[in-house]
Amino acid sequence: MIQSVVVLLWLVVCAVQDTRQRLLANRLTLGVAALGGVYLCWTGGTWLGASVGQGLWAFVLALLLTLPGYALGRLGAGDVKLLAALALVSDAEYLLGAFIGAALTSVLWLLLAPKLWPLMGQRLTDCLGHLAPEPSKKLPFAPFLLVGFTLVWFWIH
Repeated sequence: MIQSVVVLLWLVVCAVQDTRQRLLANRLTLGVAALGGVYLCWTGGTWLGASVGQGLWAFVLALLLTLPGYALGRLGAGDVKLLAALALVSDAEYLLGAFIGAALTSVLWLLLAPKLWPLMGQRLTDCLGHLAPEPSKKLPFAPFLLVGFTLVWFWIH
């Protein structure tokens, strides 16, 4: 349980940074990916308890899910590294659930944000600046991945 909370807190930090700055620091993504890889090799399992095979399959799956989006300009390099790091510390179930949850919540946000944004206070809209509902803008991915991971976490536990 504590491992899931640590992953959740890491995703919160990533989501805050992505929302405020529209970038994910390599220390957050590559650092966790490196720690996850070392932990995987050292203990024979991921941080959340999956086997080496499950962790590596999740990593391959993360690349298969994100590299096409990166090639098409829909995802940034930080998003690819974020999902790869999440894969190395979890498993395919968490990864797919978080990815699907992120996709669904981003669609929901795109539908609701134009109606909700004018009702929000300026302090809140300043904090959520890069989530503003502008049609040509690429949204930050980490906040939606956080929501997706949280939903999967509650579903599994």
